[in-house]
Amino acid sequence: MAIATGVLTFVVLVFAEVLPKTIAALYPEKVAYPSSFLLAPLQILMMPLVWLLNTITRLLMRLMGIKTDIVVSGSLSKEELRTIVHESRSQISRRNQDMLLSVLDLEKVSVDDIMVPRNEIIGIDINDDWKSIERQLTHSPHGRIVLYRDSLDDAISMLRVREAWRLMAEKKEFTKEMMLRAADEIYYVPEGTPLSTQLIKFQRNKKKVGLVVNEYGDIQGLVTVEDILEEIVGDFTTSMSPTLAEEVTPQNDGSVIIDGTANVREINKAFNWHLPEDDARTVNGVILEALEEIPVAGTRACALSSTIS
Repeated sequence: MAIATGVLTFVVLVFAEVLPKTIAALYPEKVAYPSSFLLAPLQILMMPLVWLLNTITRLLMRLMGIKTDIVVSGSLSKEELRTIVHESRSQISRRNQDMLLSVLDLEKVSVDDIMVPRNEIIGIDINDDWKSIERQLTHSPHGRIVLYRDSLDDAISMLRVREAWRLMAEKKEFTKEMMLRAADEIYYVPEGTPLSTQLIKFQRNKKKVGLVVNEYGDIQGLVTVEDILEEIVGDFTTSMSPTLAEEVTPQNDGSVIIDGTANVREINKAFNWHLPEDDARTVNGVILEALEEIPVAGTRACALSSTIS
């Protein structure tokens, strides 16, 4: 009897559970289409029995004081989707897999993590002399530039550089008033906004660039649609952004000299490191968080598996 039970259990597990599921996972379409012709009539046939069992279950749950009005969602959670993507390596290329995981991670990353910090924002002070403004416009490497009055906190508009170039080529005399009329209204982004939310807002408002502000209205940085898309598909140009390339100097002994203002997320992505990103945005912040004081020359700090000196 015991042998028969063991053999029956083995047969059921292998031929009724493991083998069918494995075949269906390998050939989902070939199995699903023929099976649908059988499942449809079975669903209709078994519907009264399913309804009866569900009714009895709900009555028993009410007798035990368990609420039955809780709706169980049939949709997958994000963690379940992430698991499915991880387990689909044979069907999905590594690049596409990384893109899907990046989309799922957009809610975990905010605009603060990817924005150009305030001290690196390039703008034009409209109170400068006109020759200086024209020179800045002519040599600007950016597609859009902030126009402000005296201080970046008094930003007044966002100028599309190509539009300025077009006007400079078409008009005999390109003036400051013409430049201000051609500029667009500034789009502001609250700090801490998740990238998934901000991407939708950019699309809805037909904007590509926004200034990140805190609760007091102070400008903290600048974020673009391209910055968000690069979080999904990776950098459009090189494996290391031009700004980061200027801040990082690899050494012959395997160490790396990094500017303290370098973004921690970009450093981690470029070198596959795991420096903490929860609170600190820059390498300076990581060091201060680890030491809890201003370091002197020669100080060494350990952050996870990395040594910073």
